[in-house]
Amino acid sequence: MNKKIILMTGGGSAGHVTPNVALMPKLREAGFEIHYVGTADGIEKKLIAEQKDVVYHEIEAGKLRRYLSLKNLTDPFRVIKGVSQAKKLVRELRPDVVFSKGGFVSVPVVMGAKRKCPVICHESDYTPGLANKIAARYADTVCVTFEDTLKYTGKKHAVHTGTPIRRELYSGSRERGLAFLGFSGEKPIILVMGGSLGATAINDGVRAALPELGDKFDVVHLCGKGKLDETVSSPCYRQYEYISAELPDILAATDLVVSRSGANAVFEFLALRKPALFIPLPLEASRGDQILNANYVTGKGYAMQMDQKDVNAKTLVEKINELYERRAEFIAKMERDNTLDGTDKVLEVIKNAAENGKKE
Repeated sequence: MNKKIILMTGGGSAGHVTPNVALMPKLREAGFEIHYVGTADGIEKKLIAEQKDVVYHEIEAGKLRRYLSLKNLTDPFRVIKGVSQAKKLVRELRPDVVFSKGGFVSVPVVMGAKRKCPVICHESDYTPGLANKIAARYADTVCVTFEDTLKYTGKKHAVHTGTPIRRELYSGSRERGLAFLGFSGEKPIILVMGGSLGATAINDGVRAALPELGDKFDVVHLCGKGKLDETVSSPCYRQYEYISAELPDILAATDLVVSRSGANAVFEFLALRKPALFIPLPLEASRGDQILNANYVTGKGYAMQMDQKDVNAKTLVEKINELYERRAEFIAKMERDNTLDGTDKVLEVIKNAAENGKKE
């Protein structure tokens, strides 16, 4: 049997890459040869470079903006060039399926692959972003993380799959996590994450709350690049700019999470059954997708949320104490939902498309 070829794309942020990476182990097991399309200088190139058996292909891409910018005059030409490059790549590789995770680099790829092979898009957030709205027009199937997102896709062939979860997150060891952190495990542990760049409001609030939180909890704080505060020191507090290899072990040791509410992070915590307090990016700093993500999961009874404007030492302590008291309630509801890890369902859609699709 000939090996199947999958052409994956997605970039511009880690959130458009990590679900693709999460799929790769099972794609390999299913016999796929994996190729990836990204830009020369995007974060996707760095992240995919860690996957030694994945062939990376560079194309041009232009950012799609809703605001005035001089680059709006030049970027359409980069998109046109990217489409030409993608068409050439599809002709050469003859992939059995294209899988797009979004971001501006995905648009030329799905446009270039249309009618050449099955095209699948995956939308992580509650409502599609601009790039995925455009890409969905060229897709045969749109997979969505949130069931409610089906009404926004405008596609007959949209399917609720959930989102792929990185396999390594399930392999963490509480003992290794405690040893790495230097905590005894006698107190419950809070993991605080503000996103890859950190979140000043969350960082400041958590540090201000430490004197009171430390009486009951140990705190692990992933504060973002350049956001360490060496003036804050406590036996109950560990701060890091970023954690990679040790994250599964830290999560295994974690009892509660305080975090932004990007869709990938939300569903990773839910899949691991971690009670969470979500503090979404406010509207003035985003298109509101994190607010919708948080509203959905708190409406399901899986987590709690609070507005960034309400974050201070007092309110954080109150919310975290409530989260801890209600932790069994949240865990029980998460355990009854079998859609929180969408890896297998997305893989099934990909395999069916590769088996049944026709190439020109």
